[in-house]
Amino acid sequence: MYTQFFQLKQSPFSIAPDPRYLFMSERHREALAHLLYGVGSGGGFVLLTGEIGAGKTTVCRCFMEQIPANCKLAYIFNPKLTVEELLLSVCDEFGIVLPPQGTGAVSVKGYVDAINAYLLASHAQGKNNVLIIDEAQNLSPEVLEQLRLLTNLETSERKLLQIILIGQPELRAMLARPELEQLAQRVIARYHLGSLSVDEVGSYVRHRLAVAGSAGASPFGTKLMAAIHRLSKGVPRRVNLLCDRALLGAYVEGKAQVTRQILSKAAQEVFGGEDAPRARGVWPYAAAGLLAGVALTGAAAWQLLPVGAGKGAASTPATARAAQASGKLAASAPAPAGRKATAQAAPGQVAQERPAAAANAPQGAAQSIAASAAAGPGTASTIGGAAAVSGVAADAALRQLSALWGNELADGEGCMAAAKKNLRCLQGKGGLAELRLLDRPAALRLRGEDPITARYVLLTALDGKQATLLLGGKQQVMSLPALEAAMDGSYVTLWRAHRSWRDEVSAGDRGPDVDWLARRFAQMHGLKKPADNQALEGATLRLLREFQGAQGLKADGVAGPKTFIRLSQLAGVPEPRLREQARVTASAANADGASAQ
Repeated sequence: MYTQFFQLKQSPFSIAPDPRYLFMSERHREALAHLLYGVGSGGGFVLLTGEIGAGKTTVCRCFMEQIPANCKLAYIFNPKLTVEELLLSVCDEFGIVLPPQGTGAVSVKGYVDAINAYLLASHAQGKNNVLIIDEAQNLSPEVLEQLRLLTNLETSERKLLQIILIGQPELRAMLARPELEQLAQRVIARYHLGSLSVDEVGSYVRHRLAVAGSAGASPFGTKLMAAIHRLSKGVPRRVNLLCDRALLGAYVEGKAQVTRQILSKAAQEVFGGEDAPRARGVWPYAAAGLLAGVALTGAAAWQLLPVGAGKGAASTPATARAAQASGKLAASAPAPAGRKATAQAAPGQVAQERPAAAANAPQGAAQSIAASAAAGPGTASTIGGAAAVSGVAADAALRQLSALWGNELADGEGCMAAAKKNLRCLQGKGGLAELRLLDRPAALRLRGEDPITARYVLLTALDGKQATLLLGGKQQVMSLPALEAAMDGSYVTLWRAHRSWRDEVSAGDRGPDVDWLARRFAQMHGLKKPADNQALEGATLRLLREFQGAQGLKADGVAGPKTFIRLSQLAGVPEPRLREQARVTASAANADGASAQ
């Protein structure tokens, strides 16, 4: 309905489980890691819980795509069954043929004997069997006890049947009952999938818009992300419902940007007034009227809604220009499991910007910004403390950062625009030690109460005693303790990758990015050049894990932005460097000192 209005190819916030919209936050990755660990360890039960709409099924689907080839999978999604019905479902899923039982019904013993015979035969063939039960909070205690008994069949090394229980939080309470203590003791891995953070909600919204074909300014400004998080409680499905209705409301009103007032009324429509009095469902009827040709304007449709339902600021030409001038700072993909970097994160619009010469540089200013960053210490001044650092808005910092790579971004352009120039954004959280390892300029977020409207400074050089920042188009030198006190640990940096590459690759993947990894490792170890289009497995996967461990990265076999960055650095790929710039600055300082003498 509204896709053409917002220049989208499809609806970005459908609640259908479309794999193209898969978004794995750090929590989802940790949940997936727990499932994979449980299968690999050979234990009995693995438990995954989470609120309704938190993404449990998404994690499960991702897990099902990554199970080893020697693993047979059975999936039960309607567990409101009796013991006999559940055992029959297990037989059906594994393809177990039941022996003829005459005219009578098959007994529990008949089912169990057939399942045990199948498991023994599978084990003899070197195969594992995994049973996934979704909505497991609906299982009765009798059925849970029967599942425990199924896991009694084991060798000296592993259980012949592994069971993954996925359900809502009450599943944990069920397993805490005294009568289920024996089952609870067999749970070797458990994970509760929490809600998304404010930053992750922003990344999630921008990710879905990008997949749906959004190429321009996001209809959801950065300042709305905190409100979206609060209204949706950080639950992905609730985010989808809220944003879908908000886009409908903006479409009805003919506005390219969702306002706080529109968002508030959307929440009343879809959540039934959890945070405010319930509003009447007007937008769907107004939209239908538009499609039918009814002469109902956006202003009239707005008047149909209750007065005072939301507290959005009035839209004026001045605020519209401010919103248009503000940009987006977007990161391109989620980081590997357990890492703090979130490569999908994409800072959105900031309502207003403080003046800064470099921050507000027009197109064509990339050379001047880069030249300013490369200038000698004779042009740099010293900053006394954290209070002296004012910083710039997120989009301005990204423009400065992109200029150091020789690329120009216009006002309002974010990481999606940078990606078209083979530059990817990486957002992470860590101290100066992590930035030394990355060894590239970065936009550092300053301390503040609100992460959405926080300010940034551009770090261009770093040595053992001080850091060089680009502020107001000029170099500023700051001591490392003062910088640590000024920044909150979050940063955004860039890394170069071909646009056909993925942001991360893992075991079993194929493609140009995997080919590059294989060739790079072969060069590093003096091995024969590998063939193209080979899966990431075997020796290449082993070398990847060894490399990650040696470089202080998470040795999970998932090659993400930090792995690609480090490999490019060791390969001597020309790109802006923090330490190299520090050496240039130090050399210039020595030359100035010699000439002064």
